[in-house]
Amino acid sequence: RFVLYRKLVFVARFKDNFADASGDFARRRREINFVDKIYKNYFSPKTAAERFAKGRPRFHSFVIGKIKEFLSLEKPLLFALDVGCGTGFSTAALKEIAQRVIGLDISAEMLAWAEKENGVEYILASAENLPLGGDKFDLITISQAIHWVDKDKFFKEADRVLKREGWLIAYDNYFSDQAEKNPAFGDWHQQEFLKKYPVPPRAEISFETTSENPNDFVLARQDWHENIIEFSAAELVDFLVTMSNVIAAVEGGTQSIEEVREWLSDGVKPFFKEDERKPFTFKATIWYLRRAAF
Repeated sequence: RFVLYRKLVFVARFKDNFADASGDFARRRREINFVDKIYKNYFSPKTAAERFAKGRPRFHSFVIGKIKEFLSLEKPLLFALDVGCGTGFSTAALKEIAQRVIGLDISAEMLAWAEKENGVEYILASAENLPLGGDKFDLITISQAIHWVDKDKFFKEADRVLKREGWLIAYDNYFSDQAEKNPAFGDWHQQEFLKKYPVPPRAEISFETTSENPNDFVLARQDWHENIIEFSAAELVDFLVTMSNVIAAVEGGTQSIEEVREWLSDGVKPFFKEDERKPFTFKATIWYLRRAAF
C-alpha cells in the first residue's frame, strides 16, 4: 500500500508538472526515477549531506522550547531519541530538555557532520528497525523526516522502545516563501523555482485521532508556530540547494550543482540589495502523538 501510494503521487504530480514541460519530459523522469531508488535514504549522497550541513537553518531550539512548554517540563527528561536526525541539529536541540539523547539516521554521510557533545550518541540505523532496547525512552522526536519513513513500521518500533507514558513528537518547519515587504519573491518561488524543480514524491502526513488498539499512536494535539529566519542572497541559495527537489536534479545526474547555483543566484538577486539580509516566514508544525490508551 505504501509503495502504491508513492506511485500514485508520482503519476499525479508527473502529469501536473510536465503538462507544459516543453521537451523536459525525459530529464524530469530520470530525476523521479532517481528519487524512487533512494527514497528510504534520501540524503545519503555525500555532496547532499555537505550542502545540508552548511545551508539548513537551525530552527530546532525554537520548536524544542514549544515542546518543553507543552509537556510542562520542570526538569530534563532522562532519555530521549531523535529519529532521522540528519546532521544532528535536531539532536543537539533535544539535549536542551533531556539528560541523554540518541540521534539516529540511515545516512552515514549525514551523521559524519553531526557535532559531538556530552550526553549525545549517534547511531546509524533506520526508523523502521531501531537497534535499541524496549521501554527505554521518555520521548521520541522526528524532525522533518516523518514523510520519508514507513510510518506503520516506525510506529511499531516506537511503541516497543518508548516508555508507556512517553510522547512521540513529529515536527517540521515549512518554508512559506513569504519575504517581508517583497511578495514578488513568492511568485518567483512558485512559478519559477518549483516549476523548474518540482517537489518529489513523499508519504502523506496524516494521523488518526482515535484507535481501538491501546498501543496505537494517535494525534493528541497539533500546533503551528510562525518563526522568522533571515537570509542573505547567498544564504538563501545555500538553503534552497539542500531541498529534496534540488537533490533530485543534482545527485540524480541531470544538472551540476554549479548550474543550479548560478540559476538560483540569478533568480534571487533582484530581491536583495547588496549585503542585505531579509526575513522570511517559516511555519513550524508540531504533531504530539501518544498511545491511544492515554
